[in-house]
Order: sequence, then C-alpha cells, then structure tokens
Amino acid sequence: MRLQDRIAMVVGAGQSPGETMGNGRATAIVFAREGAKVAAVDRDLASAQETVSMIEEAGGTAMAVAADVTDEREVKAAVDATLGVYGRIDILHNNVGISIAGGDAEITEITVEAFDLCVAVNLRGMVLACKHALPSMREQGSGVILNISSLAAWSAYPLVAYKTTKAAVVALTDQLAIHNARYGIRANVILPGLMDTPMAVDTRVAALGKTRDEIVAGRDAKVPLGRKMGTGWDIANAALFLASDEASFITGAALPVDGGTSVSLGA
Repeated sequence: MRLQDRIAMVVGAGQSPGETMGNGRATAIVFAREGAKVAAVDRDLASAQETVSMIEEAGGTAMAVAADVTDEREVKAAVDATLGVYGRIDILHNNVGISIAGGDAEITEITVEAFDLCVAVNLRGMVLACKHALPSMREQGSGVILNISSLAAWSAYPLVAYKTTKAAVVALTDQLAIHNARYGIRANVILPGLMDTPMAVDTRVAALGKTRDEIVAGRDAKVPLGRKMGTGWDIANAALFLASDEASFITGAALPVDGGTSVSLGA
C-alpha cells in the first residue's frame, strides 16, 4: 500500500479500443491497488468509467471525470471536481498523447491542423493540467507530477509532431522540477519505448492496413530485451515507484522504460 490515502488524478485513464491494456488505465489501476483514491480523467467518459469499474471490482476507490485536454475550461473543471470530492491532489499523472491518430506526418507532409492538434493534446494539455493542479499542491506543500513522454524524444522517430512535442514534455518536466522543489513538489518524466498498447499498436493496424500480428512482430524484433515489447503494466509500475515515498529524493529525472532500446540508439 505504497500510496495509502493519496489522491491521484490520472489524465488519460481511459483508452482507445484494443486487445491490450493502455498505459493510463494500467497506472490508474495500480495506483488504486496501492491505496490511492483515483480520479480517472478522460475525454471519453465511458472509457474512464470502465477503468473506474475495474478499480472498484478490485476493492479500490475511484471516480470518472470527463475532460478534453485541449479545452482549458474542461481541464480546470476536472481539477476542481477532484478537489471537490477528495479535497486534495497528491499525484498528477499526465498520460494523454497522439501521433498517427492526430494526422502526424513527416515534416514535408505535415499540415498545420495536424501539428497544432498534436501540440494541443501532447504538450499544451499537460501544461494546463499542471497550471490548475499546482496551486493546491503548493498550498499543501507537497505533490508529485508524472508526465509521460516517449523514447521518440531521443530517437530517430520520423513523424515531426510527436517527436517534437514529446521532447518538449521532457523540458517541461525539467522546469516543473526546478521551480516547484521549494514547495516540496517533485516532477519526473517517463519515456516509454516500444509498447504493446492500443494507442501504439491498434492505431497502426488501422492506419497501415497490416494485421496486428504483423505490427507486433515488427515492433518486438526491435526490442533488445527479449525481443518483446513492454506493456502498460511496465509503465504503471515505473509510475508507482516515482509516485511513492521510495522516490522522495528524485525529481527532474527522465526514466526510459524501453527494454534497452535507448542503450542501442546510434549502435
């Protein structure tokens, strides 16, 4: 029960349709399993409610909140709803991100609309969640912010909007860490590598016209550790450590969870 009596707001706690577990849903479930009360925030309220049902069936406590991270009013309302029900926010976990689904492309092909959408979802949404959650964290003198970036920030990822915004998330986390340390607030960023999640795999199945087995096999082959992608549970377990008191002296860290892929960059 490493998060006993903590309040965790997980933004992106639902997930797109697919056969596997997404990072946000897995993290919400693990946080609840470890004793946190969870505000499961997602644009798709029904999907957030599915996450809440999974938590409640396992004996945990959670509430579903609808919010589109591209709309500041909805982000603020989600923070206010969490504070209204639970009284505080101890952990803010920012998990929302899009690439192919947002029309991402190579730089010579990207449209202004697609680029702006990816920025609004991947970067500005995190800024807004932090903007509205930080005042209560500062007032209480404690808090943890966890942002989900991607190994795309460090690698030769070909699509410009995702690469650029995920690199910016690392810089955002650096700024959050240094400017909020005096308030007792920690901020860290996780960089998932190749993961078997609906966002990463099933979106590509739909976009590329390949079978799921083909997509999975191609991605598995690129992972040094066991030639197999990670799962949402791997990200959730990393987030649990960073959210817990075991990481009480860690802030401003960028943690790759990638099966060794970052070690092989440039090899």
